[in-house]
Amino acid sequence: MKSKKILTMSIVFFLFLLGWMVYQNKALGITEYQIDCSSHSGLDGFTIVQISDFHNEEFGKNQQKMIEKVKKCNPDMIAITGDFIDCRTSNVEIAMEFITGAVEIADVYYVPGNHERWVQKEYKKLCQQMSEEGVHLIANHVETVSYNGEKILCIGIEDPDFYDAIGADAKKENARSNIEKLQYTEEDFSLLLSHRPELFDIYVEEKVDVVLTGHAHGGQFRLPLIGGLAAPNQGLFPKYDSGIFVEDATHMIVSRGIGNSIIPLRINNPPEIVVVKLTAK
Repeated sequence: MKSKKILTMSIVFFLFLLGWMVYQNKALGITEYQIDCSSHSGLDGFTIVQISDFHNEEFGKNQQKMIEKVKKCNPDMIAITGDFIDCRTSNVEIAMEFITGAVEIADVYYVPGNHERWVQKEYKKLCQQMSEEGVHLIANHVETVSYNGEKILCIGIEDPDFYDAIGADAKKENARSNIEKLQYTEEDFSLLLSHRPELFDIYVEEKVDVVLTGHAHGGQFRLPLIGGLAAPNQGLFPKYDSGIFVEDATHMIVSRGIGNSIIPLRINNPPEIVVVKLTAK
């Protein structure tokens, strides 16, 4: 009898744990950050929704659950920071279901991640369809966004995997070079969309005001008081796994992302929509 009771409790616990993990992977939340823009007071209230590492995830029919959450954030801009499709399940149609709804809410800006590099045919198809929907494709490009008489220079760079450079230092130099080619000054309020958080020192050196990144998936498994367990290109216990990082005048936000790729489960790490509000204190 005792062994049967232990077996029953073990099965119940296993089912509870399995259900909890499945729930966590679909419990899409909203994380809000406020960044001071006092030197550009006209930008007060400007709101950005960031979507990162989508990986062909689905939230309701035609992505309606996700689209409704984004709409409630009332953004002035929607920024997509790479890995919008997944190299293993590159379903452009699933990605475009979100785009079709998102462009009705606000202007959408997009840069690719490493997964787009690995599926060039699907990436080209995605870019074509997004362009037809009016999405701003800003990889290695800069566009001006106007708001209340002020302007934001929205800068985008391609993921380092789009280049043949080998090694972390070479990839950093590619990122630096791509940013420097995009003309902006310290007087401009600059917003950089980039997939990679581990290039933070480059963003600081280039004096970018705000950087939106992803790639780390929040460390995939998050441990209490410690944070993420592992992240691509950062290894174990990554420094830039999730949240906001500040150095000098540069603020970098690392999104935990939406979907999964090689590792199909998140633990203590639910997917998130990031909301960034500029405030003039």
